[in-house]
Amino acid sequence: MPEPAPYDVLRAFDAALNRAIEAARVVEDYTRFTLDDAHLTRLTKELRHDLVQTGSAAPLQERLAARDTLFDVGTSNKTESELARTDACHVCSANLSRLHQSLRSLEEFSKTFDPGVAQQFEQLRYRSYTLSKALGALQKGLDRLPNARLYVLLDGRESLADFKNFVAMLCETGIDIIQLRDKKLADRQLVERARALVSFARQAGVLSIMNDRPDVAALSGADGVHVGQEELRVKDARSIVGPRALVGVSTHDLDQAHQAVLDGADYLGLGPTFPSPTKEFDVFPGLEFLREATSEISLPAFAIGGINQENLEEVLAAGATRVAVGSAVTAAPDPIAAVQAIQSKLDLQPSPVGGSNNNR
Repeated sequence: MPEPAPYDVLRAFDAALNRAIEAARVVEDYTRFTLDDAHLTRLTKELRHDLVQTGSAAPLQERLAARDTLFDVGTSNKTESELARTDACHVCSANLSRLHQSLRSLEEFSKTFDPGVAQQFEQLRYRSYTLSKALGALQKGLDRLPNARLYVLLDGRESLADFKNFVAMLCETGIDIIQLRDKKLADRQLVERARALVSFARQAGVLSIMNDRPDVAALSGADGVHVGQEELRVKDARSIVGPRALVGVSTHDLDQAHQAVLDGADYLGLGPTFPSPTKEFDVFPGLEFLREATSEISLPAFAIGGINQENLEEVLAAGATRVAVGSAVTAAPDPIAAVQAIQSKLDLQPSPVGGSNNNR
């Protein structure tokens, strides 16, 4: 039987373990009850359980024997910031910080009696950083896209003048986001179109997104970039557009959606839902993917792929409250009427604030 850790080490280890477990529980309660996010709740719960298991390297009886709460000199030391919490998000943020600090303390004190256990605490600390990043991106997405429902994708049109006229018309309809997606234009023309989009969108309070090209997004001052599964990773896109820009990710199954959350995506594209006249796909995850993703993930998510006025109700019934459309608007005989028809159906849905699954 290994020798117990020294008394002073046990005291510090016990206090840090209690703090870490308590902090993890608070974060879990936030993801569960405030966010209704099954994915992040599951990850936080798994981290907490692994934390308890790793902490058993110092047996409970030994930790209890070393515990001395009555005469702990730190119990009476309080700061004003410890007593101030502005909202549930602040509660989560404060407890994530407490979790990180406690895990570092556990890692350091474990080195004195079991370096292997210290390495396990190190890995738990890294997992807590990933969780913190995902929650930070989620909050950013909710802050930037609280009521964004209708996302329109368009190409560069036949000429710059045609593009400007079309974008100006779209911006007047009250849509929330416009993405420029064009694989045929030369780079100079693409940048030209992107700058025009940003100018019109900014005046109208509409968000502007570039598809696949973080370099063009950065050059034009767009609000963000959207990448697919075969394009740049979130990390690489973010290194170009910066920390404040939005980075969206297309996902085609639940594993990809889960990974995009952990990678720090600000919003998701879920699809393709139906065959699309503007893009070819080999596989269609369809409405079932929408049901799965919207029941698990609270990050803002837009259903995409072949969505139009005729099938929109099926999309909404699957749990989506945000949609991205292309030809349903851009190829419509009357684009303004098409936008209004889609908006009228979206407006009947509960607010998407808090994620696409908060219509429960």
